Amino acid sequence: MNAAPEKDEIDLAAQETVREARTRSQPLDDNALDMMFNANRSFNGWKDDPVSDDQLKQIYDLMKQCPTSANCCPLRIKFVRSDAAKEKMGPVVMERNRAKTLQAPVTAILGFDHDFYQHMPKLTPHRPTDIKDRMEQNPDMIPWWANLNGGLQAGYFMMAVRAVGLDVGPMQGVDKPGMDELYWSGTKVKTAFICSIGRGDESTIFKKLPRFDFDEACEVL
Repeated sequence: MNAAPEKDEIDLAAQETVREARTRSQPLDDNALDMMFNANRSFNGWKDDPVSDDQLKQIYDLMKQCPTSANCCPLRIKFVRSDAAKEKMGPVVMERNRAKTLQAPVTAILGFDHDFYQHMPKLTPHRPTDIKDRMEQNPDMIPWWANLNGGLQAGYFMMAVRAVGLDVGPMQGVDKPGMDELYWSGTKVKTAFICSIGRGDESTIFKKLPRFDFDEACEVL
């Protein structure tokens, strides 16, 4: 069995950061849990409140801290906010979804980079070639890694939007090949879905659909 890697000063500092943060933290209260999970909804309409650059950066900076396999971080985002950018996006959003998408203050186009492993020297400097070599030797693994970890990051992204007090409206109803050509040409990024963000209009939501109960979906072994 391989020995655990020896901790360096940066590892030890990270451990102390977590210990100190735990002294200042408590589990989320019911109000925060409602905002993040229980009462919040996917929105279909939007108020006119703008979304600032600082809010977009805060959302990204929260999302990027969450885990992915070997820190591979395949999610790429295009934030569509200006009138010109919305006009460009409109034709690749399905017609039945177009009006509500263009109404949103910002729509994030979420794509998964199938060239993620080329960036591992930056993301895993302690073993810069391990994942790159593994992907190049096993190319069938690349889509699986990109989609699994991109999906994780997309989920983190939506929770980060809610964490800063905004709302989300995720949607699959787009022309994905058209979006790939329009936004990711010359790359190996593949569009996953779009997610409108802003201050949601409560009058546009519908009843919450059923979910599985714990005993239907889970087993304690």
